[in-house]
Amino acid sequence: MSGSMLILIAAAAIFLLLFLVIRTKLHAFVALLLVSLLVGIAAGMPLNEVLASVQSGMGGTLGFVAVVVGLGAMFGKMLEVSGGAERLAQTLMKKFGEEKSQWALGITGFLVAIPVFFDVGFIILVPIVYGLARKTGKSLLHYGIPLLAGLAVTHSFIPPTPGPIAVADLIGADLGWVILFGVIAGIPAMILAGPIFGKYIGKKIQVAVPKYMEMEEKEYDKDLPGFGLIASIILVPLVLILVNTLSTVIYEEGHIVREITTFVGHPFVALTIATLLTFFFLGTKRGYSKQEIQDIATKALEPAGIIILVTGAGGVFKQVLIDSGVGEVLGDMMAGSALPPIVLAFLIAAAVRVAQGSATVSMVTAAGLITPLIGILGLEGPVLGLIVISIASGATVLSHVNDSGFWLVNRYFGLDVKDTLKSWTVMETIIGLVGFVVVFVIGIFIG
Repeated sequence: MSGSMLILIAAAAIFLLLFLVIRTKLHAFVALLLVSLLVGIAAGMPLNEVLASVQSGMGGTLGFVAVVVGLGAMFGKMLEVSGGAERLAQTLMKKFGEEKSQWALGITGFLVAIPVFFDVGFIILVPIVYGLARKTGKSLLHYGIPLLAGLAVTHSFIPPTPGPIAVADLIGADLGWVILFGVIAGIPAMILAGPIFGKYIGKKIQVAVPKYMEMEEKEYDKDLPGFGLIASIILVPLVLILVNTLSTVIYEEGHIVREITTFVGHPFVALTIATLLTFFFLGTKRGYSKQEIQDIATKALEPAGIIILVTGAGGVFKQVLIDSGVGEVLGDMMAGSALPPIVLAFLIAAAVRVAQGSATVSMVTAAGLITPLIGILGLEGPVLGLIVISIASGATVLSHVNDSGFWLVNRYFGLDVKDTLKSWTVMETIIGLVGFVVVFVIGIFIG
């Protein structure tokens, strides 16, 4: 089949995917599977090979993603139930004081969203925002935007959150580089989109706590855990994974130190250690029974299951593109572009994000489309970490009415659509643009 025909098939597949998700409201998991099957058939693959590609793509992706996302979900749920997020917020608020509470909220969101899903972290911490707004008379946005920025940055940029985990697996990036570049890009993004923009927009839009959101202060059945314990547990998997990545740079293959750090720093082992630490220090040691801990862990896997399946379907889409030959043609076309891979990754993710709303679907779709280019250009090492953050940045910008996060903020802050666009949408776009600019500049220096 000619290259131009394969390009038409790829374009039709993308439009069909967007149509199914946006217009028919078909679940992204089913839509990705259906489009993948149709791409394989349209490209002339034998039907048995289409099915083999589906199985290969799903199995290859879930072999990594399911383990990491599952462990991360249990880790985060234990932190949520124990009041660990609340402890982080209380301690940082006390250290920074009321005058610098925006910074405390931004840092709290940044730390909490590493193990805890974005919406869960927001719902847990939004009562603090309400309390500060009532006490000071300032707009909810003055305090809410920094918290949202911290949560959104980490949710998009730093594993073990599902988005960057999925993209890293699909394009073959080392998680250590993803974490390192995610932190480097995330800190300035959080500062500009959080405290700085929050202070500005809080003066422009005065918002009081909505009457329908009068919330009672959450009570925990046990004393809150210590700040040092929570911070240490959150950092354990990140440090282990980073040490693993750095050891591959410092030590030659076969060196005993490298072998040990490669094992304990693998995401499977690092997150297993972190999860067991949460079970013990936040569970057993604080009086939870074995059955209670098991119930908490089981409940954590419910929301993780959907994310895992969507990511697996993204792996199917990628595999069918490659096996059908469509991916090679796409890769050749993008390789002939004057735009660097980091820029292409950002633009593809941003286009899908604007069209259909879901950041996770935008990330896995963009990763599937950019993978053939990576193979053709022979990209590897740190640059793949930069491409992951570039995709995450593109999937963050311009959140609007087709994004569930838009309506979550709209409801909890009592905003109308216009003011949600002026606040939440602008904040998300700042995060995405700053993240992209940072990795683009780094990419210039590392080639």
